[in-house]
Amino acid sequence: MRKLKTDVAIIGAGTAGLSAYRAAKAAGASVILIEGGPYGTTCARVGCMPSKLLIAAAEAAHGATAAVGFGIHIDGKLRIDGIQVMDRVKRERDRFVGFVLESVDDIPAADKMRGYARFISDTVLHIDDHTEIQASRVVIATGSMPVVPDAYKALGDRVVVNDDVFAWNDLPHSVFVAGVGVIGLEIGQALARLGVKVRLVNRSASLGGLSDPDVRASALAAFQAELNLSLDTKVIKAHRVGDQVEISYQTAGQSAVTEKFDYLMVAAGRRPNIEMLDLQNTSAILDDKGMPAYDRETLQLGCAPIFIAGDVNGVLPLLHEASDDGRIAGHNAALYPDVKPGKRRAPIAVVFSDPQLAQVGVRFKDLPARGVVFGEVDFADQGRSRVILKNAGKLRVYADQDSGRFLGAEMAGPAMEHIAHLLAWALQQKLTITEMLGMPFYHPVIEEGLRTALRRAEAEFLKAELASVRQEDECVNIT
Repeated sequence: MRKLKTDVAIIGAGTAGLSAYRAAKAAGASVILIEGGPYGTTCARVGCMPSKLLIAAAEAAHGATAAVGFGIHIDGKLRIDGIQVMDRVKRERDRFVGFVLESVDDIPAADKMRGYARFISDTVLHIDDHTEIQASRVVIATGSMPVVPDAYKALGDRVVVNDDVFAWNDLPHSVFVAGVGVIGLEIGQALARLGVKVRLVNRSASLGGLSDPDVRASALAAFQAELNLSLDTKVIKAHRVGDQVEISYQTAGQSAVTEKFDYLMVAAGRRPNIEMLDLQNTSAILDDKGMPAYDRETLQLGCAPIFIAGDVNGVLPLLHEASDDGRIAGHNAALYPDVKPGKRRAPIAVVFSDPQLAQVGVRFKDLPARGVVFGEVDFADQGRSRVILKNAGKLRVYADQDSGRFLGAEMAGPAMEHIAHLLAWALQQKLTITEMLGMPFYHPVIEEGLRTALRRAEAEFLKAELASVRQEDECVNIT
C-alpha cells in the first residue's frame, strides 16, 4: 500500500466536494480529491437537470392538451413518442454531465484519486486497498442516496428510484409513486402529462415540503384536479406479478384498493452516504444511526479536524446549499484550526411542479407563535395568471409585527421560481414590507399578485402599529 500526505483530503467529487476543493486550493492548501463512483454531480446525472428535461417535455405535451381552454383545438389524437422523449432527456443530460467532467479533467492528476475512502483515524484514510492518505484535515462530501424500504427490494427491477427513471429508453404504461415530496411530485406529474398512468400517494398529509396549511390546501386542490393523488395513504402490500407490481393501498377512512402497475417508484427521501466511511474510528460523536454531530455554522465535527458538506449532512439536499457547504468546509479545512462560521445566503427552495411550489426564509412551521403579520394572494383571480390559464394556488408572506421586516414566505402558483428569487433577494437585503412595496411592479404581470400579498401584510402591520400607539396613549392617560 502506497502512502501519501496532504493538507486536506476531500471524500467525494460531487457539487460539495468540487466546491470544497476550489476553496481549499484558493486558501493555499494541498488537496487530494477522492471519488469512488462516477464523476459528474448528482444534479447533472440523475437530479435537477434530467428531471427538468423530463418536465419540459411534459409541459409541451400539457400545453397542447390545454390549448382547448383558449379555443384552440388540435385535430386528431396527440401522440407522445416515449423513445424520442427519453432520448432527448438522456442526450441533454449527458451534455450537462460533460461540462462537469471537463471541470474535473482540469484538476491536476496529482490532486485526484479513484477509490472508496474509509477512516482509520481522524487524519488517516485508506483508499480501497491501494493507498493510505495522511491528511491534516478531511472534508466529507459523499452525498446521499434514495431510500428503498426493505419490503420493496423483493420487487427487483420493478421498484425504481428517480435515478432509474433516467435510464429508461421508453416511457412505461403505468407507475405507482410512493411519496409526494419534491421528487415524487416533479417526476410523477411529468410522467402523467406524458401519458403514463400514474397514481401518487403519501402516507402523511404533507405535500411538497409545504408547512403553511393554507398554501398546502390550495396546492392539493390544484394537483387533485389533474392527478390521481392521495394523502394519508399507506401501502398495505406490494408483490411482483410477472413484469408488473400488484399494490394494495388504503387512504384513511376509505376501503383498500388493489391495482397493478409496471413500476413502483419510491420517492420517500434520501439518506446520507456514511455507512462505508468507518466514522467509528474517528473522534466524532455519532448518533444511533451513525450520523456525526457537527456545528452547522462551521461544519466541523466537534473538535476533530473533520468537516462535513452537502447532502451527506442531511439538512438541505439542494445544489446551491451543497455548493455553499463545500465552500465553507473547504475554507475552514484549509485554515484549521482557525475555523469560522461561514457566510450563508437567504434560504430558498423550489419544486418545479405545476403549480410550482416554493419557500423562502422562515417557513410557516418555524414562525414564532406571536408577533407576526401575514399577507396573502389567491391566484384564482389574479389578472396575469387568469390570462395564461395558470390561475391556481396561493402565496403567503410573513413579516415581523414590530419592525415590518420581511421574514419569509410559502407559495404555490405560476412562475414561483421567479417570485421566490425576488423574495430571497429582499430577505437577504433585510427589507421591510413597505420598502418592498416601493419597488417597481409592471402591469400585467404575476408579480402584481406578490404586491397584493405585500399590501395586505402592510395593512396588518399598520393596524398592529396603530393598536400599539393607542395602548400607549391609554397608559399615559391613566397615569
